Amino acid sequence: MLCLSLGSMAQINLLKSASLQAKQLLNAPELSKEEVSKGLKEALVVGADNAIKIASAKDGFYANKAIQIPFPDEAEKMKITLQKAGMQSQIIAFEKSINSAAELAAKEVFVIFVDAVTTMSIKDAFSILKGDNTAATNYLKKQTSIQLYAKIKPIVKGAIQQVEVTKYWNPLVKTYNTIPFTKTVNPELEDYVTNKTIEGIFVLIANKEQEIRSNPSARNSELLKKVFK
Repeated sequence: MLCLSLGSMAQINLLKSASLQAKQLLNAPELSKEEVSKGLKEALVVGADNAIKIASAKDGFYANKAIQIPFPDEAEKMKITLQKAGMQSQIIAFEKSINSAAELAAKEVFVIFVDAVTTMSIKDAFSILKGDNTAATNYLKKQTSIQLYAKIKPIVKGAIQQVEVTKYWNPLVKTYNTIPFTKTVNPELEDYVTNKTIEGIFVLIANKEQEIRSNPSARNSELLKKVFK
């Protein structure tokens, strides 16, 4: 009898708990369209701001393996040949210089992201909210890639001159082209660094978006906590 009584009480308590939880869910206020839109915009701005601060810091690209700009792919054979010729230090100096150019360029693009976020529709916001872990990043990429390229390339051109990329690049090309039976290589460095800068910024934005979605402690405002609960 005692066992039956205890079992009955446990079931009653369980039912009461379930009833209370159901009532709380029914009474919980739903997010308004405006809250969702505002929350997603905040998440996008936070992600972009975080990415640019990281990327534009000293060695922000070079010291971060996830976004570090490597020797141009089309010149990989040239790199291997020059390494064998004992020019490793010159190769490293060149790689540091193109990453420095990217860091300088990254400082100037935050306004493009803000403009894209400002024009985001409520429909886009709900689509992002229901999307995968990088839906917001993909939205920004679609909305800003053309403007980013147009904005960044002239900055990269100036940065390449400022950090003297050609001072490190030209001797490598000159040495390589004097080696018998090699094919002349000379990639368009401005285009290469521009595209890699954009690619790196979006990698960082995606990382921040995934953190906000999966880690409650990364939601540093009440609105973010409410939208991404």
